[in-house]
Amino acid sequence: MRPGKYEIAGSQAECEPGSRDLVLKNLLGITDPEEMEEAESRELVRATGQVLDSDQPGHQFTADDVRYLHRLWLEPIYPWAGEYRSVNVSKDGFPFASAHAIPTLMKQFEQGPLQEWTPCEGQGPGEHAEALAVTHAELILIHPFREGNGRCARLLALAMSVQAGYGELDFTPMDEDIKGYVDAVHAAMDRDYNPMRSIFDRVLERSERDAT
Repeated sequence: MRPGKYEIAGSQAECEPGSRDLVLKNLLGITDPEEMEEAESRELVRATGQVLDSDQPGHQFTADDVRYLHRLWLEPIYPWAGEYRSVNVSKDGFPFASAHAIPTLMKQFEQGPLQEWTPCEGQGPGEHAEALAVTHAELILIHPFREGNGRCARLLALAMSVQAGYGELDFTPMDEDIKGYVDAVHAAMDRDYNPMRSIFDRVLERSERDAT
């Protein structure tokens, strides 16, 4: 992942020596951004397969589960996989939560959206889309990790869908409308989850078509 994707402040914003500040310090010694993208994508495919095979009936997801998913994916690459970030980040002038507030915010995330919307058994498509929308948007707004927050949020959505019996998710509708997705995240700042709900309605519809 290219560190230039975010504006980063803090002593832990370290890049891999020889990468011209284009690649974060990593366990593989990768210095080329394209090689790092390939490594992250390869590990994400592996992690996705493990999530698809790990149905947890009756389990209420927690903040530790979110950390586990991040670690499951990125532990082979980054030493800080699964650990909350200690640097402040912003993107396109939009600041995410301050690093020092993340443990408290993630506890609130656990006691709020995760407690309200999981376990996911018995959720119809509409209710499940709402569950995915609220949890995804709130996790993105916290942005608890140094990198990989969006894809970790997708892993959580996948784990919830497996639990609900919907199986693998096709996120193409989310990728096809990046502006709409960003607008949906911003709307969630005011607890308006309808735009994100609309995106997940399309994700579930596409996923159902893929499965037939």
